[in-house]
Amino acid sequence: MKTIYLSHPHQLKADHPAVMALGYFDGIHRGHQKVISTAKKIADEKGIESAVMTFYPHPSVVLGKSTPQTKAITPLDDKIDLIEGMGIDVLYIVKFDQTIAGITPQQFVDDYLIALSVVHVVAGFDYTYGSKGRGTMDSLPFHSRNQFDQTVIDKVSQQDEKVSSTLIRSYIRDGAVENVEAVLGRRYVVKGTVVQGDQRGRTIGFPTANVDLKDDYLVPATGVYAVRMRVKNEWMNGVCNVGYKPTFYEEKPDQPSLEVHVFDFSGDLYGQQVEVEFHQKIRGEVKFSSVDDLIAQIGQDAKDARKILK
Repeated sequence: MKTIYLSHPHQLKADHPAVMALGYFDGIHRGHQKVISTAKKIADEKGIESAVMTFYPHPSVVLGKSTPQTKAITPLDDKIDLIEGMGIDVLYIVKFDQTIAGITPQQFVDDYLIALSVVHVVAGFDYTYGSKGRGTMDSLPFHSRNQFDQTVIDKVSQQDEKVSSTLIRSYIRDGAVENVEAVLGRRYVVKGTVVQGDQRGRTIGFPTANVDLKDDYLVPATGVYAVRMRVKNEWMNGVCNVGYKPTFYEEKPDQPSLEVHVFDFSGDLYGQQVEVEFHQKIRGEVKFSSVDDLIAQIGQDAKDARKILK
């Protein structure tokens, strides 16, 4: 897949006709997958390139509706990998700033669709474009100047709820990670590097891999989870604590730690790139009155996690 970064104004003129999927696509959830796979199917039928256009950072950050610390379900690198995995030929990543936020719907279509030789557009029913989102899928045929056709993807639902990034975020924030797969189409995964922590786990019989996340992932609610962790393409079962370790720390750190105890493993994981896949929350984070009570509870957590992952 060819990845092309654009910022406004750009001078790029595409030579080859393409079918373009449009969206921000945080999560690449089942609704996004339908938009992207439809674009690829139409492109294959026409014998031309399939393309996806997304934006970075999220428009809500630039428009002041959010903060620069907005966490992502799929940070940009993960999004690129997932889109490439769907067999797309070209990915356009458009820098979203105040300049592009102010262009008219017609200018967006002229500069980012017609100029890029798009002959067919695929987007969700609620996709908007141009200043203040004034362009909609209803107005797109007018702005197309008869240069391309379009396919509108209707709402995708899961148990009468719209499949959306907002729904997935609510599940993750609530710790209801077992609900994510039905909406996302896969388990929720975060990636990072194993770094040295306070090494307390090994002293109480439960050594843990302290994972430093590589991107600004949305982290599940504090608590203990049944997880799998991938190291060097091998998946291993374990139990993960997301939290602030109140049994040992009076002052709450700025960010929660993410520590994984891998079952039946005794090697050195420091410096390894890992993926942590969340399966189910076991319990919330608790401050224990003694280390012995904590040890007993971790033992029970491990038993629970083994049953869940079995």
